[in-house]
Amino acid sequence: MKLFLTLLKQSRKPAVYIEVYQRRLSGRSSTSLLAARDELIVGSSQELVRALGAQVDVRPSFITEEEEAALLRELEPGLKKKRYEFDHWDDAIHGYRETERSSWGPACEDILNRVRSAAFADGRPLLGPVHVLDLDKAGYIKPHIDSVKFCGSTIAGLSLLSDSIMRLVKEDDPNQQLDLLLTRRSLYILRDQARYNFTHEILKNEESVFSGQKVPRHRRISVICRNLPS
Repeated sequence: MKLFLTLLKQSRKPAVYIEVYQRRLSGRSSTSLLAARDELIVGSSQELVRALGAQVDVRPSFITEEEEAALLRELEPGLKKKRYEFDHWDDAIHGYRETERSSWGPACEDILNRVRSAAFADGRPLLGPVHVLDLDKAGYIKPHIDSVKFCGSTIAGLSLLSDSIMRLVKEDDPNQQLDLLLTRRSLYILRDQARYNFTHEILKNEESVFSGQKVPRHRRISVICRNLPS
């Protein structure tokens, strides 16, 4: 099932990062290049960081290496049967494979229950299948806002295999933006305004720079949970 995305095409101006929103890491991953910097979200202004502080969350080392391996064991056989696509039905994704899963083994179901508990504490019903997006090293996700017809107020995703940069840009003011450092095995959560009023994208490898430091982007698999529209 294809992602239901609305691509927003707009000009972009380079952001000037003048505020750093710091998240202290409780279990630093030795494989994540920038984890020791203790900086996972940077914003174009202090006001923006404060305004979205409760609506954007990045939790490093949310799963262990063993849990990542368990997810990959379930996902890889099905993904290998698919070919990477370099065009998307609405031109929002380049270089990807995707699938959906409704059933998981016990170990993976436990992981996903932790994701659900962390991101969807309000008890709203969830979109049944879990969406899995496999992004090639040369792939990327263009700026888009998920369609409100198919997705609710919250989206939560695990990042497997690679660090990456997610960029959020305000729909009606491209000067307002956040960059999120999604370290390998981290969980990101977007809620409310961050979902509806900001585009989000995964930067190309050649553009993957966080707070002035290059973050190499390799093949990345995201395991994504969403709630249903109200």
